[in-house]
Amino acid sequence: MTSPEAPVPASVPASASAPEPPEGCPFHHPMYGPEFAADPAATYGKLRAHGNTAPVELAPGVRATLVTGYEAALHVLRSPETFSKDPRRWRDLADGTVAPDSPVVPMMMYRPNALFTDGEEHRRLRGAITDSLARVEPNTLRGYVERSADTLIDLMAPRGRADLLGEYAQVLPLLVFNRLFGCPPDLGERLVEGMSGIFDGVDAEKANELLTVTLLDLIALKRARPGPDMTSWLMAHPAGLTDEEMIHELVVLMGAGTEPQQNLIANSLRLLLSDDRFAGSLGGGSLPVEDALDEVLWTDPPMANYAVHYPKRDVVYEGTLLREGDPVVVSLAAANTDPALTNDQRAGNRAHLAWSAGPHNCPAQSPARLIAAVAVEKLLDRLPDVELAVAVDELEWRPGPFHRALASLPVRFPVAGVAVAAEAREGEAREGVAVRRPVPPVPPASAGAEQPGQPVPPAVRPTGAWARLRAWWRGE
Repeated sequence: MTSPEAPVPASVPASASAPEPPEGCPFHHPMYGPEFAADPAATYGKLRAHGNTAPVELAPGVRATLVTGYEAALHVLRSPETFSKDPRRWRDLADGTVAPDSPVVPMMMYRPNALFTDGEEHRRLRGAITDSLARVEPNTLRGYVERSADTLIDLMAPRGRADLLGEYAQVLPLLVFNRLFGCPPDLGERLVEGMSGIFDGVDAEKANELLTVTLLDLIALKRARPGPDMTSWLMAHPAGLTDEEMIHELVVLMGAGTEPQQNLIANSLRLLLSDDRFAGSLGGGSLPVEDALDEVLWTDPPMANYAVHYPKRDVVYEGTLLREGDPVVVSLAAANTDPALTNDQRAGNRAHLAWSAGPHNCPAQSPARLIAAVAVEKLLDRLPDVELAVAVDELEWRPGPFHRALASLPVRFPVAGVAVAAEAREGEAREGVAVRRPVPPVPPASAGAEQPGQPVPPAVRPTGAWARLRAWWRGE
């Protein structure tokens, strides 16, 4: 929900290498591979030598202009008369220069939803989202998050160690969203299977068909029996969404409310467990969780580089030609850390661009903060002595030009004294959700490593968030 109009990011293969630019062409700095993922700030530093905009390569052969300056970013985001969001203007994709199977195309191609439209159509599609989100009661949402968090923590607690990304930050938003959409368990499992295939790239055509059919079933169910959920509110909205538009809105909401949300949760937990201002005795830390969220949104926003725009005509900005139809990508992370910003006070400062700005700014900022804050607070309350199982500089980041995403977040904590939220588990059962039993206790491994001869606990065997959630739904 950090950017609810955005689809789910596709990672660029770590093995990809930047081809040599044609003679006479400027060097386009690569924004893919492990080097960029490990230290994107170093790349932003080099790009600033070009000014507030610089030539980059999002994937092999996919060239764009990256906006790194704060004021320049605001200019692009707030100038819809000059910069369009409609990817049908993307010249390199239209003429075949960019192959349709490029790994970044799914994040940038046209879809009939609020993210990729302008003007009146954008206002109509966005209005359906914002009005439906406004009907989500904060206390109800908090209850969804708390019950889901308690259930997941119950599964981790007996082991004394966990991957807070794969076993918590990834799965929790999926559970919350199934409840927000009013999705019954049988359809939830099919949605998980369809999304899993798309994420993993396994028989994607079949997976996409399953996802489409399942969403149509959900839409048909809600048309027959509407309820107090996002699906019902969207279809009843005066915007008059067609079934096709409903599918795109739901997929976009699900994708954007999971990947960016999980990164906000995981990045905040990493900060709290590693930064001297927060680490140590978390219960008596000098800065609260809300301040940690602000720090992450300034320095490590979950969607670091996105907000793709296309000039409607050739534009000269600060001496740089931005050609009509060439993608202009706003670096929310680089803009937030622009050296030209003189105020380095981040706690309580909401002037960052993590939620974007202008007509396409995130309409779900309050729900997104609530989900992340409750998720972090609940985990630290239940596991107050949790600590990183590896040094913070040993954590790995997933390659990709768009997100700022950890590959894992291994932690350890003492088993003694961890309370099991039986009441929360009973609450889940009353909602008709198949709840797994906690796995047998496993002695914590030193520095997060597996002990010789010990099997991997069942809770961490599935790979990928959707695979884990699918197993969770089935009670495996």
